[in-house]
Amino acid sequence: MTGAASLRLNGPVLSSGKGTLGADAPLWVHEGHFTDSDPGAGSSEIHGYVLPGLVDMHCHIGLGPEGAVEHETALEQGRADAHAGTLLVRDAGSPADTRWLQGRTDVPRIIRAGQHLARPKRYIRHYARELDDAADLPEAMATEARRGDGWVKLVGDWIDRAAGADSVLGPLWPEDVLRAGIQAAHEAGARVTVHTFDTRTVGQMLAAGVDCIEHGTGMTQEHMAEAAARGVPVGPTLLQVGTFDRIAEQGRAKYPRYAEQMHAMYAGRNAQVRAMFDAGVQLLIGTDAGGNIGHGRLPEEAAALVQAGIPAPDVVAAASWRAREFLGAPGLEAGAPADAVVYPEDPRQDITVLARPRAVIHAGARLR
Repeated sequence: MTGAASLRLNGPVLSSGKGTLGADAPLWVHEGHFTDSDPGAGSSEIHGYVLPGLVDMHCHIGLGPEGAVEHETALEQGRADAHAGTLLVRDAGSPADTRWLQGRTDVPRIIRAGQHLARPKRYIRHYARELDDAADLPEAMATEARRGDGWVKLVGDWIDRAAGADSVLGPLWPEDVLRAGIQAAHEAGARVTVHTFDTRTVGQMLAAGVDCIEHGTGMTQEHMAEAAARGVPVGPTLLQVGTFDRIAEQGRAKYPRYAEQMHAMYAGRNAQVRAMFDAGVQLLIGTDAGGNIGHGRLPEEAAALVQAGIPAPDVVAAASWRAREFLGAPGLEAGAPADAVVYPEDPRQDITVLARPRAVIHAGARLR
């Protein structure tokens, strides 16, 4: 990482235009922030296509395959994300307290969601806060809202292995408890995002007033129309859904019905995402890094969406300024922290360019 008193970013600025600096002139960075005036002599120049720092909308810094990780590992995870141009992360649940990372300039800014909430034996071991009594959900959601930065992560469905060979994905929460829980989170000032694969759960969550959907593999056309009308975005996490075929084969002998569910979601993943887009659902770009998905892979997630049929300009916007607008985070604005990524070519023309940044600037310091 190298610091600089000031930087001059020369090239097309790719952003929504709302509050954007330098659309038709150089973009200046001085003392860690964007500025609308030339700071004077001594500036370093970087040429290329300029984007606001990328945003991973579903990421788990501090989480590993076995649960919470040591500080050193969490730091490595964050650095891998930042090196790839991801400078803002919406945490999607973690058993680790990552507040100690806040304020560092070598890792992304993290908007935390506290710990996942689930039922015993109905999620991945060591990941979630498991509630023995479903009736405790409203109090737990209010608590996690206070622990996080305006988000609560709820596990909506998972396989119920107690049914043996007939085991399938199914909802975890009674509808009345779910409604009360979401209301409690809202009263505590937090929005609620839900992990859901199952069709029944999606309907349940939309009816209860959830704010965001993760994965959404079970959404019907009616669900998509409702989500679009109400402004409920979906994070498709294609890298994660792309592992479902392997998961299906691992469980086929013992849980054949569950395996068929997982295989069907894998096979239909691209058509599902295209249907969401065509229905007008806002798509959030998220890698689901932190469990079995490595960090620093946001460019791969973006490329997977383009391969599924989403136009590259829309994917670039979703991975940068639209995500920042959704989270209420600043972009390329005067006085804002100088978080930007510079590319040698236009990623709207070739999405793979996102994997080849010329420079990553975080809080005014050049990371690469």
